[in-house]
Amino acid sequence: MAASTLKSSNSDNVPVTQKDTHKPLNKGKGKENPSKATAAPVRAELWQGRGWDDDRPWNWASLTDPSSSRIPPIFTKDGSYFFSLVGSTIKIYSSTTGLVVSILSAPSSGEENSNTDVFTSAIINPHNVFQLITATLDGRIMIWDFVNATLLQVIDVGQSIHFMCAHKQFMGFVFVAASRQRKKSNVHDNNAVVLKISLKPSDHKNQPSAIIPVGKTRFPTGLSISPNGAWLVATAGHKVYVAKTDTITSGFTKYVSPEKLTCLAFHPSDEYFATGDEKGVIRLWYCLNDNLAVNIRDVEKRTQTRSFHWHAHAVSSVSFTNNGAYLLSGGEEAVLVIWQLETGRKEFIPRLGAPISTISISRPANGEEEYLLGLSDATYTFISSASLKITRSYSRIKIDPSVFHGPTSSSKLNIAPIAVQRLTSTLVLPSSHPSSLQMYSLSVSSLLSELEVSPSNRISRRDDKPIIPSTVEKTVISESGYWMATIDSRDGDPGFRSEVYLKLWSWDSKNETWILNTRIDRPHGIHKVTDISFSPNALADKAVYLTTTGKDGHIKVWKLFGHQKEAWISYATLDFRSETPGSISWSPDASLFAVSVGAHIALYDPVSRSLRQALTTPECVSIQSVHFVGVDGRFLLASGINVLVMWDLLRGQVAWQTLTPLAIDKIVPHPKESTFAVFHSPDQDGEDHRTKITLFHVSSKVPTTIRFVPFGLRNVVWASYQKQPGYNLVGITYSWRVVLIGDSRPVLKDGEITARAMNLEPQKQKKTIFQDIFGVSAFSNTTVEHAHTFTVQRKSSENEVFTDPAYTAPSLETFFSSLLKPYLVVRPAKESNIPDDHDEVVEEDVVMEDEREIPIAHTSRVPIPGEMDTFIKLFKTHCLREDMPLPSSKGIPTINGIHPKETNSDCLSEETLSTKSKPSQMPQNQHGHAVASPSHSSTPHSMGKKRKKVSN
Repeated sequence: MAASTLKSSNSDNVPVTQKDTHKPLNKGKGKENPSKATAAPVRAELWQGRGWDDDRPWNWASLTDPSSSRIPPIFTKDGSYFFSLVGSTIKIYSSTTGLVVSILSAPSSGEENSNTDVFTSAIINPHNVFQLITATLDGRIMIWDFVNATLLQVIDVGQSIHFMCAHKQFMGFVFVAASRQRKKSNVHDNNAVVLKISLKPSDHKNQPSAIIPVGKTRFPTGLSISPNGAWLVATAGHKVYVAKTDTITSGFTKYVSPEKLTCLAFHPSDEYFATGDEKGVIRLWYCLNDNLAVNIRDVEKRTQTRSFHWHAHAVSSVSFTNNGAYLLSGGEEAVLVIWQLETGRKEFIPRLGAPISTISISRPANGEEEYLLGLSDATYTFISSASLKITRSYSRIKIDPSVFHGPTSSSKLNIAPIAVQRLTSTLVLPSSHPSSLQMYSLSVSSLLSELEVSPSNRISRRDDKPIIPSTVEKTVISESGYWMATIDSRDGDPGFRSEVYLKLWSWDSKNETWILNTRIDRPHGIHKVTDISFSPNALADKAVYLTTTGKDGHIKVWKLFGHQKEAWISYATLDFRSETPGSISWSPDASLFAVSVGAHIALYDPVSRSLRQALTTPECVSIQSVHFVGVDGRFLLASGINVLVMWDLLRGQVAWQTLTPLAIDKIVPHPKESTFAVFHSPDQDGEDHRTKITLFHVSSKVPTTIRFVPFGLRNVVWASYQKQPGYNLVGITYSWRVVLIGDSRPVLKDGEITARAMNLEPQKQKKTIFQDIFGVSAFSNTTVEHAHTFTVQRKSSENEVFTDPAYTAPSLETFFSSLLKPYLVVRPAKESNIPDDHDEVVEEDVVMEDEREIPIAHTSRVPIPGEMDTFIKLFKTHCLREDMPLPSSKGIPTINGIHPKETNSDCLSEETLSTKSKPSQMPQNQHGHAVASPSHSSTPHSMGKKRKKVSN
């Protein structure tokens, strides 16, 4: 069918003139946005009655943390909880369940730059195990009572604190590594200083009473104090700085490392420490001795070291076990290495899923030692020290670690596949590895599963050259929720060709997982796939289609075929002139689908595979996206770089068109209303991204509402599982945070968790070694009931006894009875039946009152009557025998040379004969079954000889 040009209506055809805006969109070199450079600037006054600056913030909530923590988690003394420092908050996790029990937030410092409020270090108070001491980047030291979730004290040092440590020998003091901020920039100085700071405030507000400088260093990578408190060690650059704590003012002695150091850990008992460097080498430093030249300040020396090398990349964290026999190390390889220090042997725990950022050792009061690994995708993994296997793993939403390892490629900036499965109300999000997807349930706020779309090697790089992994570029789920389509590709390099795959997955409701149904290699040749869309299932008897467009210039339609064994086949390949197709949109009744091709919109019939109509307008030279708006499919919206055109398909004309001051990034129509949201490219004039959203109705070219969110978005889709009125969207920001956006304030399951007191009830006890070997008792309770503490109540509060001084009061024996009487309950008197005959008085047992039973943890269950009959019958049948073997006369030993006296058989007494002829009578129990009695014949008659096995 030939393309036809529709004319706009006279009533709505308002001439639009392009004029300069109040401020230029881009100025300066290196800050130009290609999409903004080609946009036609117009004045916001084109929208009558609505100004461009008349915007309001839109409600939003983040499902993820700003970044994964690079600070090792800290355990409580009993190991029941651990602290995770993320940004300006401290999350307290339960070690058993992995749930967040409380959140401590840093109070605002009052500065304009909020990035300085982040926590950088935390330690448990050596003199109070229920207090947490933290340090922030803005130079504040905070002392918390984490049990009651209260901030006790704040000390302002005035310098950015990067590391902190303390020891019980130095009561009221902490050691910190701090640096000053440059006056003309927000960059911190490359030099730092180690200080000994008093926790006692001075006369000035929040100022420490004493600050003792120890020495200067480069930018620090670690600070620690020896377990005995005699040595203070700092690492920075290529040097190790060592100082004696008893002569702290003498300064540091420097030791040179061949490579740049990255981490530090002290041995728990011996006087040496371990470091890791950028080349993957671990060194043990034996430089802590009394012969250290502390009197010579700032002296560079070399000392005896011992090295271990396995890691191919930088070592992120090292930690000693509690007994000091093993050293744990981890890094970018996602492998935990366990070094045996005495022999140098190593064991590996590979394929942990993401690079290791931190390593912590739990010290539980009862139970085996565990290793807690903090991965770069914000996952916490516990590993048993006995089995060296992963026991449990806690993760909310895994973050893309490439954001924190290096700059994101511009070509991969907007690759953030996201979809919503309405059937299970789950989000399909990109995972920490670009070749995988993760399924997240918002109702329970937990990660359900992870799907590896393209099997790939998890090795990050070969030497210094990164390995290009396969990337999931697009994902879409059908309206029914039973089908999912993904596009994954990998760019070619020398020796490997480029790969593009279209994969269709079917939903397994029984196992609640996705199963690969069809894989199509190179659906559009070696070219990229530009868009993909399922047909809506308005009618159950209609066929299900999948439409894809590619840069090869083809529009392909795929159809679901088969009843018993379903599969997807190629149904049609369509072309529109020589234009490259782009966006796809289906009508609500699935009777048409629209494709943007250059300056045209092509409308196709999926059943007949024919072109029904072509729409075009001179105001929109290049159409970037096309969308059906409304539930009836009457209106069709096309968008260019900064132009919106609304077609009325029933009238066959343009309903209205308008220009926007900022470039259009994405459009999301409302599925139940005749409205749509336009997301504009973020304004990058300031430091933070700020995205404006305009809401339109199909009847007007003037936006009904203008909103904004304080971040830029890579992708945003409609949250179809939400049932609240208005807009409910889910998106991914430039910093890979998953956010909920909409009119109603999003309510999260753990969104109400703030600073609150912790419940320190005894945790469920772990299995003993006996239970691990033989199992748990069959009569043990499945639920553990903790013993309740009952308080003795007094009848009356007679405190007048204690009003007088102690020296004037009489002795305790005189009023002991009167003091104890209010706590006792008098037993009611009963009439005693005195017998008439006093001579025949028989003492009877006194029936005491039943005491109230208190449930105790790990109580055994009483067997039900008849439950043990099966076991009794089993043991009676197989363990008891009615006939016992007679002892053999051959077993009686004789002395060599001596023969027994011979007797005639006739001389035997009748009693002896009768005894031999009668079978032995065995005792019987009350049921008539024979019971075995002990006999001397069952034991050997002499030492050194084996007892013969008796066979039945």
